[in-house]
Amino acid sequence: MKDGTVRRRRTRMAGALLSALALLTAATGCGGAAESAESTKSTKETAASANRLEPLADPEKPQLPVTVGSSDGKKVTVRAADRIVPLSGSLSEIVFTLGLGDRVVARDITATFDQAEKLPVVTRNHDVSAESVLSLRPDLVLAETTTGPDEAMEQIRDAGIPVLVVDPAQGLEDVGPRIQAVADALGVPADGKRLTQRSEDRIAAVRKEIPAREEHPRVAFLYLRGSASVYLIGGKGSGATSLLEAAGTVDAGAESGLEKDFTAITTEALAQAAPDAILVMTKGLESVGGIDGLVKIPGVAQTPAGMERRVVSIEDGVLLNYGPRTDQVLTSIVKQLYGDGS
Repeated sequence: MKDGTVRRRRTRMAGALLSALALLTAATGCGGAAESAESTKSTKETAASANRLEPLADPEKPQLPVTVGSSDGKKVTVRAADRIVPLSGSLSEIVFTLGLGDRVVARDITATFDQAEKLPVVTRNHDVSAESVLSLRPDLVLAETTTGPDEAMEQIRDAGIPVLVVDPAQGLEDVGPRIQAVADALGVPADGKRLTQRSEDRIAAVRKEIPAREEHPRVAFLYLRGSASVYLIGGKGSGATSLLEAAGTVDAGAESGLEKDFTAITTEALAQAAPDAILVMTKGLESVGGIDGLVKIPGVAQTPAGMERRVVSIEDGVLLNYGPRTDQVLTSIVKQLYGDGS
């Protein structure tokens, strides 16, 4: 698998899942009382329905038209937002959590949360189908810089559809800017600030509860697709480093010197990384036959993680999203790693 294909899958998957979340809120404006009530909800309470989103209370009505900057260097004027097509799971989560999910008319294959379940899919193997998108008559398409193929995106633009491009997420610092970019384009900038604050507060609350340890566990992020014989270990730029560090661990792949986003798994690479635990996506783990199959991959059984069968599994569609559910992702990683904190 080429690096570009892996990167495209990673940034959409997520989608990201990845991602995670039961957040504490702070509020501004007329929604302050409702948001203050939301902020008292614990991560455990909202995590009970892990694959459902928690929209903002009393969402704004979009104030349009607006003109905003796009990550592809263009200016995009949004005159209506009644029929929205987000082309990644992460962007879909943001729109729904802003309380505008009733305006979404299609989904990317990585939008796996419950509220999007019945929407038509407009991607094929993570590639956009321009024909499928245009058949739904959208008035706004949300994409990431990795969304493609380029020909499909140009076809959508040539049809006169506004396309807002957002930089893909790489870490926790991207949560707020991505939320705000989408909120600004939808004409709800104040709600963007509300959701950003809620998300950041909840992530901070999770981090405060992480058990203090003298030595930080080393965790390797493995990208697995057994059906295609794809077995990769994440390095710098895989997207997992920020999440692992927030969970009080060391990204074993990045720390061992792996410079590429992903590197083919070898016995030598795993020995160098020496992970105490392995982070995988749920479908990836299933694709190799669960933990029994995972430890049969050359080199895995010889690592501390393999010997202890210590594996952290997060649903594909949210793990690397770095969006409104990131706190839930972080909570799950922490619980699987540390259990009751002992």
